[in-house]
Amino acid sequence: MAEGCSANNKYGGSNTDRNALEKTSEAIRAAFARGDVAAIMAYHHPDVIKSLSYGNYLIGRDAVQGDVAATLQRFHLEWRENQVRSILIQGDTAVELTDFTIQGTSKSRGDPFLFKGRAMIVYVRYKDSPTGWASIREIIQPVT
Repeated sequence: MAEGCSANNKYGGSNTDRNALEKTSEAIRAAFARGDVAAIMAYHHPDVIKSLSYGNYLIGRDAVQGDVAATLQRFHLEWRENQVRSILIQGDTAVELTDFTIQGTSKSRGDPFLFKGRAMIVYVRYKDSPTGWASIREIIQPVT
């Protein structure tokens, strides 16, 4: 169970919701490792907005898909760490705070690198997502 989520926490949601959100995160990370843009996008709401770095503000699924596709053309990405620090579930919305480490490898040069940071991801219930949850907002705070 995520830190900060206990059975007595009214914002922790049900076991079913927590498990579905965990499967959503796992599926997105696995799809990145496979380079599967369609699978990644299956877990994103059409009205998604992402701020992945200063000046990189993406509005809508098409913009996110274009960014993901361009990134995966240049790099292989694999999560080395994904530690959920907090999850808040309130009705049809969930907010996740996660610390992560991604290992990237350049497809042209093969040089590996690590990208570490923290993400705040807002999910909403979405019937077209394989798990019933989809990312609608995300902001990344890189380690400095």
